[in-house]
Formats: sequence, C-alpha cells, structure tokens
Amino acid sequence: MKSKSGRLPRVNRFCFGNHHFDPASGTATLTYSFDEGAELEERIVFPYQPWPSDPSRQAAFLRALEILHVVAGVSYWKSCVPPEMDLGGIALDDATASFFHDLYVYGLAEFAWNNDIELEGRVSFKASGTPAAPLDLDLPSRSLLAMGGGKDSLVSLEILRKAGHEFQPVCVGGSSLIADTVQAAGLPLVRIERLLAPQLAQMNDAGALNGHVPVTAINSAILVCAALLYGYRNIVFSNESSASEATFTDRSGRAVNHQWSKSLEFEQGFQKLLAARVSPDVAYFSLLRPLNELSIAQRFSHLTRYHGVFSSCNRNFHLEGSRIEGRWCGNCPKCRFTSLALAPFMNPGQLSDITGHDLLNDPEQEAGFRALCNLGADKPLECVGSVDESRAAIKHLADDPSWQGHHVVRVLAKALQNIQVPSMTGLLDARSEHCISDQELVDALA
Repeated sequence: MKSKSGRLPRVNRFCFGNHHFDPASGTATLTYSFDEGAELEERIVFPYQPWPSDPSRQAAFLRALEILHVVAGVSYWKSCVPPEMDLGGIALDDATASFFHDLYVYGLAEFAWNNDIELEGRVSFKASGTPAAPLDLDLPSRSLLAMGGGKDSLVSLEILRKAGHEFQPVCVGGSSLIADTVQAAGLPLVRIERLLAPQLAQMNDAGALNGHVPVTAINSAILVCAALLYGYRNIVFSNESSASEATFTDRSGRAVNHQWSKSLEFEQGFQKLLAARVSPDVAYFSLLRPLNELSIAQRFSHLTRYHGVFSSCNRNFHLEGSRIEGRWCGNCPKCRFTSLALAPFMNPGQLSDITGHDLLNDPEQEAGFRALCNLGADKPLECVGSVDESRAAIKHLADDPSWQGHHVVRVLAKALQNIQVPSMTGLLDARSEHCISDQELVDALA
C-alpha cells in the first residue's frame, strides 16, 4: 500500500482525458492524468486499418471506445488510488456508474488486499447524465474468439468448428505461444496490440502502488471495439463456471476473487452495459460458462493435436514476454492445477509428456496441492479451478491404480478422508447458468 517513501502517493484526482481513433492507422488512443501532471497515453492498434462504412457501426464503435477508456483506466488509477475521478465529457447514468464502481472495487479486490487498503470511498464514479439510446446494428452472425494459449480457448475453438460456426481467433498482445496454438488449429490469428503508457512502468519503479488488475475486463472491452470494426456480432471468451468462485474471504468478510473479471457476475454486468450504451445486437459471452474446469479438461484430453503446443503456465504470459524457457515452469499453481485437472483423463506418462514434470509424485509439490484443496492453506490467487474440483480429482485418482501410488495423491487422499467431497461424475454432469445467446452453440456443448 505504501510508496517507497513509506506513504501513499499524494494525489487527489484522476482524470480521464480523451479517447480517439485514427482510421488511417487503426490506432485508438486513450489518455489519463493525475492532478495537473503530465498526460499518460495508451494506444491500442487494430491491424488492417479497419473502419466501417456504416455510420451506425462507426457510432457504436465510438461508444465502445468510451467504455474501453474507462475500463482500461483501472491500470493507471490503481497506481495512486486518488479519491476524486474526473470523467471529463463521459456521462454516466446510475447503472453505468454502478458497473464501473464494481469493476474497480471487485476487479481490484486482490490488489487492495495485497496492499492493505480500502477502495470503497476512493472509487467515486457518479451519475452525471443520461446516455443516448442504444443503436440498432446489422452485424453478421459470426464470432471473434479470444485466444489465450491454454486449453480452454482451444476447447472453445473446436466446439465452434464442430458446430460449423463462422469465427475468427483473436488475441491481445504478442505471445508466440498463442500464435503456436492457432497455427496448430490451421487458422489465421488477428493480433491486437496494447501499448501501455511508458510512464506507468516509471511510476511503478518510483514506488507507485502495483498489483493484479482485471485484465480480462480490459481485453473484453478491446475485443468489443474489434468486433464493431471488423463486423462480428459475438465476442466469445472461454471462462468456466469455476471462475465465479471466490478465492478467499478477507478479514472484513468481503470475497476476493482473483478471477472476478472472468466471473458470471462480470459477464452479465458487461453484457447489460453493452446492450444499454452500445447496441443490443452485440453479444458478449463465455462459451464454456456452463462447464467447469474438470469437464473442460476431459474434453481437452481428446484434442491431442494441441497437447504439445498449449501452455497454462502464467509465467509464459506477461506484457514483457515469457519469464521461463519452454512452456511449463513446473512449480506454480497453474502448472499444478492443470496437471491435477488432466490426470483423471490421462495416464502418468501422457501427462508428463505434456508438462515435462510428474508433479503429483513430487513431495516438494505437496504444499502447493494442499492449497488447491484448501487443506490448511487458502486457494492460491491464480486462475485455477474450484476447491471441490481439486478435491474430487484427488479422490478419483486415489482409486486409479496408475495414480494412487503417487506421493501427492496418496497423502492428500488420506487428508480428505473425513471431508465430504463431491463425486467426479456429478461435477462432470453439472451445468451452470450462462449468457450464450445462440441456441445452436448451447446445443454444441452437449
């Protein structure tokens, strides 16, 4: 919570400056500032310099860009958490102000917990007017599919392909791993570039507050803009039902969810915001929301063409590039959970061929797996499945001759003996509430 001088930075006001799009270069510019300080400029580059000829789509894009301006501002506001927000010419109604309040408070809940600060009272979005009526758009019934380099988006890709649905893989950022997975699918990839204001890194080095931001919310807003530029009705993500589970509850009783911007709560709120401020003809949803992590892992276990190219290790995915060599570090919550989720559907050799490690037979990994199962330690602040899923996987593996002798399986199964654990079958059959607008895609999940 403290700057390097030991105090919160003395900043009173955060200003949302201007947002602008240059059709000639395909570049959107977002500006911000603190008090009377220098302007911070972020740029989003959409390739192929798209600009729709339809005036309604042009207007809808500019409205979506306004939303992106506020959403992306979370990366900068959090560095000083000033109590006053100046929105300039952006008019918010009550519902929109409430949505942005929740985004900054719950999307930054992990950041606030790690920095020991209270965000309520500092997040000050206020209603200031009534937005224009949403626009009617004639968009093609096709989808932009957000790709992340891991198993989830690849499962979505194959569901869309099997359903005969027209779609385009897209990503934000420059990860070569994402490109590898899409190349393995035999498809082209649209890559959108996000260039943060360079002063942000300088501020962090000087002692500004730093920590986890709701990056999925930012990428979602970017892809809504992309859908309007390129002409796609659906913006499809691959967030599962497990993402809605709180990571833990803080001392004040507030839920802290590392994956809040992947949750059903965010998805529903964002879709409602788009329908009210942009157009009801734009559909934002997660294709995998009805499924949990174990069900997705079961499906992915059959997609062998991707087993050698995907990675769910987050040390591979940073703005400045990968922090490891290879695809798996073998010593993080994501590597552990991916191993645990896939193990019920593979033998030890098959899993080791993918990750290069046999984590479930490594005594040094026991503490990390205990945390996944909430056995004496909190679930880690990472994009991992629910505690019930982790426990169910351990119990299932304890009955599998090929896995039951593995150290982590043997020890944790014993620790779970007196705890009620749901069955794997029940979890695999479970279906969750979702926002999928196309019934053919719902049917394709069956």
